[in-house]
Amino acid sequence: MRRQAVDSSALRSAGYDAALLVLELEFTSGHVYVYEAVPGRVHRELMAAESHGRYFVREVRGRYAYRRLT
Repeated sequence: MRRQAVDSSALRSAGYDAALLVLELEFTSGHVYVYEAVPGRVHRELMAAESHGRYFVREVRGRYAYRRLT
């Protein structure tokens, strides 16, 4: 999946697959997580957020099933 760099102290990049409803986030730690069944609205709002990290905590973390890519 292609990810777009973001200016954040928590996130390095974010990508989205609209067909699969999959949000892929790369954190500044280098770890990449895939979140499932994420509406396109959430990706759009994440990318437009003033703080990507705060948006992630408020709207993504703990709300969607996820797995870490190795």
